[in-house]
Amino acid sequence: MSLLSKIISSFREPPIAQKEKNLSPELMQKIRSIQIKTSHMVTDLMSGEYASAFKGHGMEFNAVREYTPGDDVRLIDWNVTARMNQPFIKEFIEERELNVMLIVDVSSSGEFGSTGKFKNEIAAEVASILAFAAIRNNDKIGLIIFTNKIEHYIPPKKGKSHIWNVIRTILSYQPEEKLTDINIPLKFLLKIQKRKCITFLISDFQAKDYATNLKLAKQKHELVAINISDPREKNLPDIGFINLKDAESGETILINTSNREMAKRFTSYEQKRRTNLKKYFHSIGVGTINIDTGKSLTDPIIKYFKTREKRH
Repeated sequence: MSLLSKIISSFREPPIAQKEKNLSPELMQKIRSIQIKTSHMVTDLMSGEYASAFKGHGMEFNAVREYTPGDDVRLIDWNVTARMNQPFIKEFIEERELNVMLIVDVSSSGEFGSTGKFKNEIAAEVASILAFAAIRNNDKIGLIIFTNKIEHYIPPKKGKSHIWNVIRTILSYQPEEKLTDINIPLKFLLKIQKRKCITFLISDFQAKDYATNLKLAKQKHELVAINISDPREKNLPDIGFINLKDAESGETILINTSNREMAKRFTSYEQKRRTNLKKYFHSIGVGTINIDTGKSLTDPIIKYFKTREKRH
């Protein structure tokens, strides 16, 4: 059996998915292709980078013991110390298993792409890469799909068939709403995920007024914002008059892309928006990964893992 055949056979459709007749053969092939492609992307190197980046993320209380010279005084348990009349410190053990939540924006603004793929397709591939990396580290993966409501939720689990379900859901899900409200998944996360987890928020962040809930989620969980963007959102091509339609609101405006001043203002505005967004995330301790639809998906992710490992 060839290497490719082995890879394909290892990700064969589970029985539940085989019963689903609502997925077209084209979509099923697309899902299989993304599984194979992303499993290749998640090399042993990336898996190692992921494990190193998030090692020691969760620390679980184990016991108390008598203080000995050299112990970290910040770990002193003052209640036990007062009762025993001598210093005791808390001991923690590293949690070997993490919960990883993927929060994926499926609003209509993701139905745009100038490089052969829509932003929501890239979001699915990014989510798949992270899911494979986490599974290889023996972590559980959960999924929240949202627009301006919670569209779908899959609780954290392990296993190849579970990854299949996550990827299939992201690619095949038909959202009921078009708009984006990032507050909705952040509130939902805080409600359903009591234990601290790694959360990857995947969106183009074409939304407003979610700062409060972002801060609350960051206080409880390890939060990483993955910003999906397309080159045409940064620079307009010089092709004369075109109609630009807001995919979420449906509003259409006519602009002249040959007008240098207008094109310059557009580029300046978009660059400023992205810079301010990144600065804000950094100011509250939210990690950021910027993904361009026309460039490598893995390089920015690996770069973030390496940077995070150095900080920790």
